[in-house]
Amino acid sequence: MDTKLDSPGVKIPPPLFYVVTFLLSVFIQKHFFINYFIFQSLPFKIAAVVLILISLTFIIPALLQFIKTKNTVITVKPANSLQVSGVYSVSRNPMYLGLLLLYAGLVFLAGNWWTIIFMPVLITAITLLIILPEEHYLQREFGETYSLYKEKVRRWL
Repeated sequence: MDTKLDSPGVKIPPPLFYVVTFLLSVFIQKHFFINYFIFQSLPFKIAAVVLILISLTFIIPALLQFIKTKNTVITVKPANSLQVSGVYSVSRNPMYLGLLLLYAGLVFLAGNWWTIIFMPVLITAITLLIILPEEHYLQREFGETYSLYKEKVRRWL
């Protein structure tokens, strides 16, 4: 098998999972209202801003590293190289972690309990439908190098 044609095979863009889950929670909140008064407090607004800023400390460096190494974030294309330094030395999936933190920050801004309720479903979906296929691909593509990387760096954080 020519590994250059191999890819993770994830056909749905990962950010779409976060967006759809968020929009679904907004829709459900309109039909099955849960009081969101607590989210209107100053500590929740501050927490929202902090989470969003932290999310950017994962997303931006990860994207810049992909650009610098001429790698692709398109999950149906093969990887040019294995990312193991910078933010990738803290998390094997800093973009997904960053998107999750951004999602959590938006939860606090939107004030929607359903968004929090769906968070474990979102994490499970991202892990099963995106991360695991990517990990299997990276193992095929980079072999022992990827195995050693997995031993040193956690999947999420």
